[in-house]
Order: sequence, then C-alpha cells, then structure tokens
Amino acid sequence: MLLGDLIRDVFRTLWSHKLRTFLTMFGIGWGVVSIVLMVGAGEGLRKGQQDQARNLGKDIMIVFHGRTSLQAGGTRAGRLVRWDDDDVQALGSQAPDCQYALPELEESDVRTHSNYNNASFLVTGSYPEFGDIRSLTVGQGRFYDWDDENNSRRVAFLGTDAAKQLFPEGRNPLGENIYLNDIPYLVIGVMAKKKQDSSYDGWDVNKVFVPFAAMRRDFPDKPPGTAHTFDQLLVTPRSVQQHEACKHELRVVLAKMHQYDPTDKEACPIWDTIQEAKAFTEMTDGMKYFLGAVGFVTLFLGGIGVMNVMMVAVRERTREIGVRKAVGAPARAILQQFFIEALIIALVSGGVGMSAAYGLCALVNLLPMPDFFAGLLPTWKSGLLAATLLGGIAVFSALVPARRAASVDPIEALRFEAGG
Repeated sequence: MLLGDLIRDVFRTLWSHKLRTFLTMFGIGWGVVSIVLMVGAGEGLRKGQQDQARNLGKDIMIVFHGRTSLQAGGTRAGRLVRWDDDDVQALGSQAPDCQYALPELEESDVRTHSNYNNASFLVTGSYPEFGDIRSLTVGQGRFYDWDDENNSRRVAFLGTDAAKQLFPEGRNPLGENIYLNDIPYLVIGVMAKKKQDSSYDGWDVNKVFVPFAAMRRDFPDKPPGTAHTFDQLLVTPRSVQQHEACKHELRVVLAKMHQYDPTDKEACPIWDTIQEAKAFTEMTDGMKYFLGAVGFVTLFLGGIGVMNVMMVAVRERTREIGVRKAVGAPARAILQQFFIEALIIALVSGGVGMSAAYGLCALVNLLPMPDFFAGLLPTWKSGLLAATLLGGIAVFSALVPARRAASVDPIEALRFEAGG
C-alpha cells in the first residue's frame, strides 16, 4: 500500500469512528492544557513576587545601627553603635567586593507645604546612586546628581503620591518650590508610580528625597546622634556572586571601626534583601513544582483514559485485521496503519491543546492582574513535554494490542466478536 493510500485510509477510519477519535483527542488535549496552565500559574506567581521584591531595591543590604551583645576589647555589652561618615569611607577602601556604601539620613513627619497644599512626609537624604539602587524610577524631570550634592543644593525629588498631594488638580510640580519646615526646596523631579511589598521606613511614593549634604545641613541627626552620624547604611555587592564576601567584609570593617566583635549581629543588624530574595525564589520554585506535579497527575489520568480508548479501538477492529490478513496484508502494514492513526491523533490533539492553553493564558493576561502576580506565564518546555508524553502513551497503547491482533491467525481474528 502506498503512503498516500495509507493516510487516506487512516483518515477514513478516524472519520468513521468520530466519537472514539474525539474522546482520545480530548484526553490528550486536556492533559496538555492542564499542565501548561498549572506551570504557567506557578511561573506567574514567581515572576510577580520577584518583580515586587526588586522594587524595594537592587541587591541591597540595609545596615541598621544596634547595640552590642558581646564583650570585645574590654568594652561592655549593650553599648549603642551608630554609623558615621568615616564608616562610608572605610567601606569604600576596605571592602573590595562591595560596590556602593551609601549613608541615609531621615527625618519623619516634616511639615511640608507648597503654594497649593500641605502635608507631613518623611524626608530622606543620600548620595545620587540611591535613586538607582532603590529603584526610584524617574517619571518627570530628574533625580538629584553629584553636582547638587557637592553644592548642597536644596532640590527635591518627590514620590508619586507626595507630588499629587502637594500639587493637586494635575498641576506640574517641576520648577515649583516646596517648603520643608519652611525651608524652600526646588522640585526637580517626580518618581514614576511604584508598587512595593516591603519597606524599612515607609512607602517611597510618600517620601521627599533630597541630597545628603542638604539633608545633613537642614535636618541633622537627632541625639544621641551627632553632626556626623546618620540612620542606616545601604550596601550593594558588585555582583550577586560577591554578595556573601561583601557582607563579611562590611561586618569586619564596621566592627573594626567601632571596636566590637565582628560576629556580633546585634551590633550590626542587616536586612539582607538578596538572601530574602533567594529564600523566596526557593519557595516560589517549590510552589511551581507542586503545581507542575498536580498537572502531571492530571496528565497521567488523561493518559490512562487515552490508553483505554485506544485499546478498545484496536479490540473492536480485530475482525477488520483478520480480513486484511486473509487477503494478504502483512503484519507490518497493519502495524503501520495503527501507528500513523495514533501519531495523527497525538499530533493534532497535542497541537490543539497547546494552542488552547496559550490562547487561554493570553486572554487571562489581558485582564488586570493583582499585585504580586504576573499572570499566566506558560513555558514551551512544559507544553512540549506534556504533548510528547501523552502522544507516546497514545502510540504505545495502540501498537501493543495491534501487534497482538496482527500476530493471531486470520481465521481466529475473523471469528472474533467485539465485546466477547
């Protein structure tokens, strides 16, 4: 039999058993859809949480001041430790695996007003790199730069909500003055809208950001702080791979500067966003694998259904096999026909299942997504794996009984009654 004739015969057979063919294809397609959606949901959760975590900052360690809990060098435990300007310089020269060590000085509940409205915001000052490592994306204007810092300029970068409150009714804040405890500051930029799921001092959209030099002059650290101390250090490694080395170096350098035991974590509390991100990635990956496992269970159940349908189909066609063998058809031709039938069913239903799954994901992703969820993000690997597994099940479940039927005596096959 020529290949073209064989394929036409296959399609005639499939069409004459439409219900059976549909059930088989539905089992394969449903298995593909289920695993693609499950894995896509897990990937969307992981990506959404990762994006939200990145909004706090880019691979940063926030170093708070604390109290010693261990005796060191003859000094008592319980001593207050506060960071100062010398610490920034020491980290810059003695911590080669750290890229930035930025001071941050804050003043809460600053009386703030413009010519249109007033409010109370947290004002924070740091170096210009602060905007980049804290993911303060510019929506209008610019962030303050080193020229502003070196000249101690009174310029301000506003959080989104702070700008809306101080300049209502769509007024443009750029070039306008705001007054921080009656001290005028020129607005040079407004932050783009930002979503946060964590913070160490408040939401960035409700803050006013100014150069560190201006902050130090107009809002110095309160007692027991001095004119040279600040609230916290923001430290970033040169790369994620250098994270642990940078963390170790900053502990050693700060312990040396303030004469406490470098293993004393109470003296140097660190909010390590990199470590938290790794832990969260492990958790979301676990959720993704769990959802994938649920999908594979559904896939397995679908495979059993496909196998049953295919085995019944071959059993029902035993008489047909006997007739073909009686007129001289070799066993190889019979197996070839069943193989092509199963292959066509697997390819078509797998393709339909993949298309339906990706189409459904695309439709869902058009809807507004809740915070911390990036939508259904299917991976081609999961769909291809699902289609391959179910297709393999379909081919195997067709060939095994077909081979058994093709090996029987034609007379016995002709005497076979379906259901007997």
